[in-house]
Order: sequence, then structure tokens, then C-alpha cells
Amino acid sequence: MSTTTAPRPTALPEPTTPVEDRRAVDRLGGVAVVVPVLLTALVLVAGALGRIPENMIGGLAVITGLAMLLGPLGNRLPGISRVGGGALVCLMVPSLLVYLGFFSENTLAATSALMKQANFLYFVICTLVVGSIFGMRRSMMLSGLARIFAPLLVGTLAAVGVGTGVAMLFGYSFHRALFYLVVPIIGGGIGEGILPLSAAYSGALGGSAETYVAELIPAAVIGNIVAIILAGALRRLGERRPQLDGGGMLVRPRPASDRPAAATVQAQAAAGAASSVATERGEHASPTSSAPTAHGMGVLVICSMFVLGTLAEPLVHLPAPVLVIVFSVILKVAGLVPESVEDSARAVYSIICGHFVYPLMIGLGMLYVPLDNVLKVLSLGYVVTCAAVVLTMAGAGFLVGRATGMFPIDAALVTVCHSGLGGTGDVAILSASQRMVLMPFAQISTRIGGVTTVVAAASLIRLIS
Repeated sequence: MSTTTAPRPTALPEPTTPVEDRRAVDRLGGVAVVVPVLLTALVLVAGALGRIPENMIGGLAVITGLAMLLGPLGNRLPGISRVGGGALVCLMVPSLLVYLGFFSENTLAATSALMKQANFLYFVICTLVVGSIFGMRRSMMLSGLARIFAPLLVGTLAAVGVGTGVAMLFGYSFHRALFYLVVPIIGGGIGEGILPLSAAYSGALGGSAETYVAELIPAAVIGNIVAIILAGALRRLGERRPQLDGGGMLVRPRPASDRPAAATVQAQAAAGAASSVATERGEHASPTSSAPTAHGMGVLVICSMFVLGTLAEPLVHLPAPVLVIVFSVILKVAGLVPESVEDSARAVYSIICGHFVYPLMIGLGMLYVPLDNVLKVLSLGYVVTCAAVVLTMAGAGFLVGRATGMFPIDAALVTVCHSGLGGTGDVAILSASQRMVLMPFAQISTRIGGVTTVVAAASLIRLIS
């Protein structure tokens, strides 16, 4: 019995044919490639002269120009295009350039003003979360949120056991293997994981928290790189084995309803109703109705959800990004959001997902991936241990996801986000796999899994230190 597979949500372009590659080299974004080259060179020269405005405008000029060049390059490099492509190149090349001292202090300050002071990262994450939730079918969303905890729990326990065992085979002590290699990878990132961990370690073992930060960051960074490469490989596996791949849909539909849904998708796609198809299948597309889309309303509702989460954070003691998910789900399930507002949020989602993910990767690579710390501790045993943690997490997600009625590849991607650099890692991993629609589930995996890991590690280190 054959079924029709719905179009997959592709936030970023797939690698093209050789003829298309040559055209892409000649033109980027519909303009001659010389235009972004010259404009990016202008921005970097201004940075060398200390004249880039150290605000949002200056930061956007830096990251957007570099992303227009490095993103397409990564998607066309042999080998690299199959394991992360543009996302991996946009994250790692800027980090390497910072390590080599290529960027001026003014350039880094302008980027920091956008990424840290203006918090561009959280704006992108909130956009992806709210736009994804408002674009999902209610039943599929709730089923996905309920089921991700099983692969997350099994994956975490398996990763701790395997990672610690592998590290000890390479001569690390149990204490060093668990608290300095495994825990930082699954701790939820730098801000939510490593910083509170360093404070807990300092309180239990003595010494300054800053010292522990430098020791914990390398494992998290290496784990995140492995997760990005693995995400690209999983995407390729899904292309070869489509029966394992939901293309951004986490839970398998019930067979009884799958056939008419597929037929509906095919008919609506032929009629050009891309938005309603995407919503029904749990996917996303830009609204195609004749009515103009209120992008301002989309930005307002996205930002308001984060403000609401910030207000509630001290009351319920959950991070604001998690509360954005909670409140968005409540509004979606209750049917309190008008369809026009949902369309507006999805329209902003489409713009951010299609045009600002690679620039975000540039900023993250420049500011959040400290290559110098990684190189200080780099060894075969260190890298193998970090890779073992990530691979175990993904493998558990794949197997448990398949056993619980989820698409194995999508379940593995959500689970492996627990081994990334928090929100930074989620964006990079889902970008490499072209699954931005999974952001709400990835955030649950990262935030809830990270908080649980930090609390457990902080308590355990006091008992065995």
C-alpha cells in the first residue's frame, strides 16, 4: 500500500546540482555575488578602523554579510555539505577566525551588542517556538510533547553510563569523567548549564567559579560540534530511508487517518494552499492567502510571549524560554489565538527561518564557541568520549522513538539537542538537519533535561567529593 509523503519543511536550501551550483556562485539572493562580497569587505574594513556602530545595526551588518558568503559555501563543499553544511561552516569558521585574531575589537563589540545586549538569540528562538506551535495541529503537538520524555530519559541515562565508561577506558577517573566531560555536554548550554555548574563545583570543591568554567566549556563545545555533524548525517539517512523520517513531524499519524490526510495534502498542494497543508501536517509555509499578512502583529505576539514568560519566571521558577512554550501551547489548545494572528506569527517564522539562521550561526560562532579553550584539552580520549555521549543520546532517541510510535530520525534529533549548547545548540542542530519546526520539542529536551542534569550533578558532587 503506497502513501503520499507530505512536503518537508526546508528552512535552508538543499545542495543543488552542479549547474545550479555555478549559478549560485555567480548570484546570491538574486544579486551578483560581487555585491555581498564588496559590502561585507566594507563592513570588515570599517571594523578594522574602529568605525562599526556598536549596536544592533552594526552587529547585523557583520553577521549578515558573513552569512551570505559562508552559508552557501558550506552547502556546496564536498563532504561538509552532507554533515551540517552551511550551519557547521557558519558556526566554526568565525570561531576559528576569532582564535586567529582576524576580527577587530570593534567588530566583536558590535556583534556582542546584537547577540548579548539586544539578545538576538532569544528573539530567534522565541520566533521559532511560537511560529512552530501556532502552525501545528493540536493533537500532534500534544502527542509529541507527551512522548519526548521517554527517549529523553533513556537517552540521558544511557549517555551518562556510556560516556563515563568510555572516558575511564582512556584513563580518566570516574569523578573527572562524569563531572567534567559528560555532565557539561548534557547540562543545557553555557548560561543555563555550565555557569550554575561552575558555581556548584566551586561551592563543593573550593576554588573560583571562573576556573571551573574554563574546564567545563570544551566538552560542551566538542559535544555540540559532534551533534551538528550527526544532525546532518541523520538528514541524509532520512533521504535514503524516508520511512524513518517525519520531515519535521515527530509522531506518526494513525494509519486510519493517514490515507485521507495524505490525499488532502496532495489535493491542497495542487491547489496551491501551502499554508493550510503545512498547518495540518505539523509543518510550515508562508501564508498564501490574498489578505496581506500583518508581520507587525506576528512580531508583537512573539515578543509578548517572551515578556509574559519573563513576568512569570520568578513566580513559577521556570526559565522564560520554557514558559514561552507552555503559554503558547495553552493558547493553541484553548483556541484563543485568532487564525489571522497565527498566520502572522508563522509569516515571521518563515522570514527568520529562511533568512536569519545562518547570520545567527555567525554570531554564535564569534561569541559562544571559544576555540582556544577547546584546543587546550584536545586529545583522542577527550574527543571520543564526547562523541560517545552524543551518539548514545541519538541512538537511544532513535530506538525509543521508534518503539513509542515516533519517527525515529526526528526523535533522535530532538533527543540529541540535549547534548548541544543550550538554545545555541538547538538552532545549530536543527539548522543542520533542516528541522526548525522541531524547535519547541528541542527546547523542552534542552531546558528540562539541562535543569535536571544541573540539579542532579550539583547534589551528587557534594556527596562524593
